[in-house]
Formats: sequence, structure tokens, C-alpha cells
Amino acid sequence: MEAAPSVRTFSPSSSSSAGARPCLLLAGPASRRARGLAAPPQPRAVASSRAPLVVSSPPPPEASVTPAPAHAKVDRSGRFCSPRAARELALMISYAACLEGTDVVRLFDRRISARREPGFVFDKACLLSYNHMSFGGGPLEVGTEEEAEKLTSQNEKDSANEEDVLSAPPKLVYNNFVLRLSRELLVAVASGWDKHVDIIDKIIPQAWKDEPVARILELCILHIAMAEMTSKGTPHKVVINEAVDLAKRFCDGGAPRVINGCLRTFVKDHVDVAGTSQGAESKS
Repeated sequence: MEAAPSVRTFSPSSSSSAGARPCLLLAGPASRRARGLAAPPQPRAVASSRAPLVVSSPPPPEASVTPAPAHAKVDRSGRFCSPRAARELALMISYAACLEGTDVVRLFDRRISARREPGFVFDKACLLSYNHMSFGGGPLEVGTEEEAEKLTSQNEKDSANEEDVLSAPPKLVYNNFVLRLSRELLVAVASGWDKHVDIIDKIIPQAWKDEPVARILELCILHIAMAEMTSKGTPHKVVINEAVDLAKRFCDGGAPRVINGCLRTFVKDHVDVAGTSQGAESKS
């Protein structure tokens, strides 16, 4: 892939609808996370990519206010150090590259080397509150306006926290291992882009083909997962589970289920036991 496809417009898909009974619906975590994915050059500029989702059940009081360092997985320097963070960063860069119509590796290098704005300050404490395993769900029904206001306030705080993390300069958020792994994934995405475009076109549902611009996130997840399977030697089950979790965090509707099915088809028809592309092996 010389460069990611240029995108002129972006049409967010429709949000989940409420049930028959009257209830108060609150925007869920998937919508606020999608706002940070555009990864624009300016640290505080964040684009929205999805219509709001709603969460299925109210979080326990202690979970809504207590940081979750176990999920954050930070090292001694206070930066993210897990492979999941690397995949998340690769998705953020891939998505932004599609919106800008630029090469994913070139965009990654540009973001890494970008100078911070004068006066920019990043509070590393927000990394401890960031949860890589926070997923959205269905409608949430609450009994009183007070409960609704409380949960809405907590959603807004979580949204601001995640916005700070996802839009901060990568070197302040991720350690060298994560940055290196993320770049390796993006190099694999770039080198396998053309081949995987043809495969993806055959295995995704027709509805996604009819609205490709509204499915940029989902298609980027597929590209990253396929590239990791064929270039990194990561076990297929691990890659599929990670891709599904990314879809649960950043996409809406039935995207996790569709991505799971697409990747299983990809493994069955296009990847051998060793994890290499069958098409590439047959040519050699």
C-alpha cells in the first residue's frame, strides 16, 4: 500500500434505539472513545466517528470513581506497556491515515516526532483511570433524574480522560515496546494492504460494502488483525479476540460479531497453520 484511500466524507451509523418502555438513555463509553480515534496533529483536537451508544447496566459506584491500574498496564515510567495498547495505537493511526489519505507508517512517524505545543501539559494520572477493557452495551434504564445526571456526569469525566489519553503525544503515553510493536503492525498493514483489500471485499457483508466510509474503523481493525496474523506469528485466537475487543470498544452495533466471523473465514481460507498467507506461499 503506497497510501491509504482518501476519504471525502464520513457518515456515522445510526445509534441503538430504546426499548418500548419509557426510560432515560445515557451515551455509553463506545461513543466517547470513538471521539479520540481521529488522532489529529493537534493534541487536543478530537473528531467524532460514531453516533452515541448506550450502556447496558449502571457501573458499580466504586468502579465509576476508582482508578483501574490493572487494566491500564503501565510500566515504571508511567506509560502503557501492553500489546493491547500497541494495537489500539495502530488502530488510531490507521483510522487517521484513512481520513487524511496518507500513508500509515509516514503518519505514525510524523506523530512520534511532532513537537509539543508550547505550554502543553499531560497529567499521567489519567493513564491509571484509563480502561482498555471498558465496553459499551445496550440501553440503560434508570429510575430518577438524579441517577441519570450522576451517570451522565461520570460518562463526561471518563470521556474527557480518554480524550486526553488518545490525543496526547504518543511518547508521553506509550513506552518504547508499544511504539515499536505498533509501528511493526503498521508496516505490515501497509505491505499487505492491496492483498487484504481484495480478501476483505469478499468476506465482509454487503451492508458494509454499501457504506465503506461509515465502516472505516471496522475495516481498519480487519487490516490490522490480518497483518498481525500473516507477519507477526501471533496465534490466531489471540488476534481474533483482540480484534473483537477493539470492535467492542470503538465500534457499534453488530461489528464485533461480524469481525469475528470475517477473521475466522480469513484464517480458514487464506492462512495456513504456520500463520503465513496461503496465496503468498503458493507463489513462492
